[in-house]
Amino acid sequence: MKEAKLEKRDSDPKGLYIVLVLWALTTVYPIIWVVMNSFKAKDKILANSFALPVGDLFTLANYRKAFNNLNIFTAYRNSLFISGIVALCVILIAGMAAYALCRYEFPGKKLLDNLVVAGMMFPVFATIIPVYRMETSWGITNTASWPVTMLSIILPAIAGNLSFAIIVLKGYIRSLPIELEEAAYMEGCNTLQIFFKIIVPLCKPSFVTVAIFSFLWSYNDLFTQMFFLRRPEMIGITRLLNELTSQEGTNYGLMASAVTLVIIPVIIIYIFLQKYIIKGMTAGAVKG
Repeated sequence: MKEAKLEKRDSDPKGLYIVLVLWALTTVYPIIWVVMNSFKAKDKILANSFALPVGDLFTLANYRKAFNNLNIFTAYRNSLFISGIVALCVILIAGMAAYALCRYEFPGKKLLDNLVVAGMMFPVFATIIPVYRMETSWGITNTASWPVTMLSIILPAIAGNLSFAIIVLKGYIRSLPIELEEAAYMEGCNTLQIFFKIIVPLCKPSFVTVAIFSFLWSYNDLFTQMFFLRRPEMIGITRLLNELTSQEGTNYGLMASAVTLVIIPVIIIYIFLQKYIIKGMTAGAVKG
């Protein structure tokens, strides 16, 4: 009986792996399908949408048209700049806020904790109008200045990611033994030195997770960009894809190539940093 139970336990993971593989295929195949069709002429996609792009079906015309007709590199520059600055500011501000909320007692701490959680309850759709009016009163929306216009989209993106980042970082910082900070304090370190030399290195997986999600959410954000990025030379890659859809209509080949160009940075980031995403999201929950 014991041997039968052991054999049953050994066989259970195989069935689970099969289910996970099938589920992964349903998730990955749409991406593969888009990439395949990006190498086909638009008049051949509907008739051979599931065929491999080989022989007469293969063409680079869609990518040539995308690079010739669309300002791809400028859109990439804008999106990567916005997302990079947002990720950097979020991990810095949220890290300090999470550390203060975990390690210090001060008046209004409980209220501030509740406000951080409440911040996740309000979607960007509910706040975009007052944010837009506020930034318009500052004179930083849709200006001819590239840095100022970038600032107008960066500020709401930072604010929109802070609640999530603080909650994730708080869970990890709480799991760290406070004795490490006390020892550093006894050695003469001040608060900033303790944060940057003790907290940040020990919380690296959690900080990387927050940076990745902040980067990707900002990179994929179309709704906010529709309000703050109106000039063609300042739009991001997702806004460029939206403009392409409205201009080209049913040119599925060009749309597939543009989508492929949009998702390339996302796929690269996830492939190289996926271990940090998983570790950072779970470590704070399983430690004492």
